[in-house]
Amino acid sequence: MNAPLIEGLSDAVGFVGGALAGFWLARGLGLDLFADGYGAGTVAAIVLVGLGSGLGLQAARRWRARRARDAG
Repeated sequence: MNAPLIEGLSDAVGFVGGALAGFWLARGLGLDLFADGYGAGTVAAIVLVGLGSGLGLQAARRWRARRARDAG
């Protein structure tokens, strides 16, 4: 498969998957991402979604690096 395609798809899956994990973690903790205003709970939920998306992206990049190392 084309290397840029694999890179783009794995980055997208990692980012979105991590963001969804952060969203559901926030929901599980009782935080509402879409509440009116910017209360402490909303900001905490935004932070969890941001951290999740960043961690998911890093996990995808590590997966790709490990895959390249094992293939080479």
